[in-house]
Amino acid sequence: MSGSAAEAVLRDTVLWAASLVRQFPELAEELAPGRRSPVGAAPAAPRAGDAALLRRERREALLLEQRHGLAVPGHGAAPIRLHVSDCIRDVTDGVVELEEAVCARLGLPRPPRAGVTDRLRRVVGLLDGIAAHPDLARHVRDEVRRMARRCARTLGEAETVVRVAGRCPWCDSVSLRAFPDRRAVLCVNPACVCADQVCGCQDDPAYRHLWREDEWEELADASGALTEEIEAAMDDTKETSC
Repeated sequence: MSGSAAEAVLRDTVLWAASLVRQFPELAEELAPGRRSPVGAAPAAPRAGDAALLRRERREALLLEQRHGLAVPGHGAAPIRLHVSDCIRDVTDGVVELEEAVCARLGLPRPPRAGVTDRLRRVVGLLDGIAAHPDLARHVRDEVRRMARRCARTLGEAETVVRVAGRCPWCDSVSLRAFPDRRAVLCVNPACVCADQVCGCQDDPAYRHLWREDEWEELADASGALTEEIEAAMDDTKETSC
């Protein structure tokens, strides 16, 4: 893997790790739906099967607090969203396994126990060493990206997307879009595949080739867009269709 390709993989890793650090704590807030009843309203009568479900949900809440340090806000008899707790467990286990794998590969001691966000920050702090192992660097990027995407899907986040003029240098379609949250331009054409062998679009159908801020001028020259238009799109708060 060339130096520029390695740098791109590491930059992607930092981007997705920052997204995951921001999103993961929000999952705790999504565990329990709103439960306040109108003033004076009587509690609903329990339905058949509710007792078993409530026991399972209470076990889930206790497990989340014991294993992951996430207490369900105001949890009592109200149901928790089990698909959210599944996401929390998946991400927590994934981050633990990832950090332990990185430390083992780099010959470091087994990392001490810590929360998800602290572990992610520790992994990012090891990127210089990870960069010496191209296969490990790609694995770290792919895993962090997978977990960040799952968090986003679970939270129902819709990222702002803004159209960018010009044609994609790789597929020649008018499919360039600015993603202000990432400060990046992506080609959203599902059929687009670039020539960079380490780009995620080579082997991940959900991945799209992207241009970071230091590549906008090059993109503008190749696509027919203007750098000023790309910069303006990053400040646009209106969401548009892809």
